[in-house]
Amino acid sequence: MVFTQLTANWNYPTSICQGPGRINELPAICQQLGLQAPLLVTDPGLAAMPMVTSAIELCAENGLACGLYSEIASNPTGQHIAAGVVAFSQGEHDGVIAFGGGSALDAGKAIALMVGQDRPLWDFEDVGDNFTRVKVEAMVPVIAVPTTSGTGSEVGRASVIVDTEARLKRIIFHPRMMPAVVILDAELTLGLPPNLTAATGMDALSHALEAYCATYYHPMAEGIALEAIRLIKNNLLRAYADGNDLEARAQMMVASTMGATAFQRGLGGMHALAHPLGALYNSHHGLLNAILMPYVLNANRSAIEAPLTRLARYLELQNPGFDSFFAWILSLREQLGIPQNLSEIGINQDRAQEVGAMAFKDAAAAANPISFSAERYTEIFRASVESEAL
Repeated sequence: MVFTQLTANWNYPTSICQGPGRINELPAICQQLGLQAPLLVTDPGLAAMPMVTSAIELCAENGLACGLYSEIASNPTGQHIAAGVVAFSQGEHDGVIAFGGGSALDAGKAIALMVGQDRPLWDFEDVGDNFTRVKVEAMVPVIAVPTTSGTGSEVGRASVIVDTEARLKRIIFHPRMMPAVVILDAELTLGLPPNLTAATGMDALSHALEAYCATYYHPMAEGIALEAIRLIKNNLLRAYADGNDLEARAQMMVASTMGATAFQRGLGGMHALAHPLGALYNSHHGLLNAILMPYVLNANRSAIEAPLTRLARYLELQNPGFDSFFAWILSLREQLGIPQNLSEIGINQDRAQEVGAMAFKDAAAAANPISFSAERYTEIFRASVESEAL
């Protein structure tokens, strides 16, 4: 495929600049949004890397006073957001460039939300109409620059932030948290190591798959999820095998964005379990979803056989049905080196009841094809620790 065919400008679900090399347009995009002093938010691992230093230098060459904030963890906490708000104010910044993986994107969006609020972060948790408490006029624009193909946070209207006191992940939501502009430049993902390519790619798959199987009526999201899964099937193993395959990287980046666009329809049990496990064990979110995937699919089987048969047919799997789709998932996990169970990443059953109770209360559980009890979530968790029913 000629790379010009991978370059496009889209306006759904926000303004998206797609294509290799588009990071060079960052200063112009800042200026279009009226930004003169953006704060670039990223993680400590990326902060010193050439892609970040080059972006800051590019802004400076174009007359922008671009600051840097990188005091975040792989699962950003309320404290990280508060410190980012202080850095924003002290630097007299006027917008945010959220640059990196899902953690950096979520942190950047949360900082942009909080810079002018007079309520604590948790008052904006995605519960009921809490979002109406936000002083919208105090929010600042966000430019999202993802460097992985997994979370899709660049097109999300929420951030997942850890409440360290309660030891759980909270979803902070407002419709205006959607970034004003997204730069999808696959060249920024070329250095991603195979293990992270696998984990983030499976995260993208979990988004699209749970959105496809979700219970809410949203045919547009269902269609987007369907094509996202096909793109992942055709490109994830290629990107994993050859990290410099720019076409595969670009298609995975688009698929990730599509998956997150689709989950406006809802998520499900994978995320309902992954959220508390991430908060309790500080494990990689995408890897958790990858491990949990077959166990949750098995638990939902009675409610998803028909949609997964349609999906298997679209993916051109032999003997389309639940079994062929399930076999493809197991094969994909094996080829990507995904652990068979949670015990392989150091998670045991000691807190099984707590995990089940937290999963039951998680917002993602609402759209699961079957309304599981806390006890059922505990059973699924136990199975995923010991590789039962695979």
